[in-house]
Amino acid sequence: MFPTEPAAVNNGFGTLLKNRSFMLLWIGQLISQLGDKVFFVLLVALLENYPHPPGAENSMYSTLMVAFTVPAILFGSAGGVFVDRFPKKLIMVGSDVVRGLMTLAIPFFPKEFIVLLIFAFVISSVTQFFAPAEQAAIPLLVRKENLLAANALFSSTMMGALVIGFAIGEPILSAAKALLGENYGQELVVGALYLLSAGMMQPINFKEHKSISETQAVIHPWADFKEGLRYLKKNRLILNAMLQLTTLYCVFAALTVLTIQLAAEFGLKEKQFGFFLAAAGVGMVFGAAILGHWGEKLHHKPLPLIGFLMIALVLGVFTFTHNLLFALVLCGFLGVGASLIGVPMQTLIQQQTPPMMHGKVFGFQNHAVNIALSAPLAITGPLTDALGLRVVLIGMSVVVVVVGIWAWNNTRRVLQDVI
Repeated sequence: MFPTEPAAVNNGFGTLLKNRSFMLLWIGQLISQLGDKVFFVLLVALLENYPHPPGAENSMYSTLMVAFTVPAILFGSAGGVFVDRFPKKLIMVGSDVVRGLMTLAIPFFPKEFIVLLIFAFVISSVTQFFAPAEQAAIPLLVRKENLLAANALFSSTMMGALVIGFAIGEPILSAAKALLGENYGQELVVGALYLLSAGMMQPINFKEHKSISETQAVIHPWADFKEGLRYLKKNRLILNAMLQLTTLYCVFAALTVLTIQLAAEFGLKEKQFGFFLAAAGVGMVFGAAILGHWGEKLHHKPLPLIGFLMIALVLGVFTFTHNLLFALVLCGFLGVGASLIGVPMQTLIQQQTPPMMHGKVFGFQNHAVNIALSAPLAITGPLTDALGLRVVLIGMSVVVVVVGIWAWNNTRRVLQDVI
């Protein structure tokens, strides 16, 4: 029931560590991911230097977050269109250079809130080109039998960057402000992260599957978007995997909101909600490591179904515990379940998608996930206020079980049709 090809020869992470180009890509994306998280912390930190009406702090935070997330909804698929037509290294390195230079330019512009919104919007827009190019680059550098281990490594470091980035973002920016100056120290550190990422990926030699002709280089965004959509409709296995990934990200988006109130429930400060996300990240790293080393032995297990049931169990039990240590262990358990969904499904999409469709499919995936994330972020808070934390968590648990069983049955039907 794990619908990806078993590894013919898979030495886990050992083979990947000998692949110089893959390691450069991995290190580069890790640094870039850290840059993204620290940049978000930078935006929040810079707000104190920008004038605002009394009592409008929360509104400014919300507006800033909207400016940072809207590009993902608007341009998620557009990035994939460019990935299929231009060299992937050019897109990734160029994205890092543009974001780095723009971050360095922030101190030289007027300290007006609208200016900060423009920087957040533009830098986030450029990020939408990096993500699909990164996903499309992995199959170019890794053999098919090693894709599971590669995605496990990428997933674990992505969560590691999320945990570490938010954890060290404020201390790093404070230290930069003290050592390098209040006017440009923070921006210098974040800009340096992006530029360092670009430098790490510059030596990579990608074996592109085709050259770009003048006719291919012409961009037809709407036509390409429809072509990608038609392809997904014909390939229900990929579409089903994408729906499971989208559901997983929706759960994490809702938990991001809920953990703020959970922190208060367990006697923590609201800004310490990151402890729960960090514990989930550790669980994802642990689960990804298991899949990276022993994934081929678990090939016939219904891993995504097991993952959804683990997440549902955690959400249900969460409402009945008042012990902080046990709650953190539960978050780690939830992270393991998430890795059982995310790693196999991302590997499936990469294995089953032909190279000429990589950009369109990964761009559409990025777009769908970002659109789906907006709903939990918007409704979880009001639902919690209206119904209470326990009701919302139990409701999420039920939904996750239903989606997991539905996805499992749907995948079985698709595989039977293929056979």
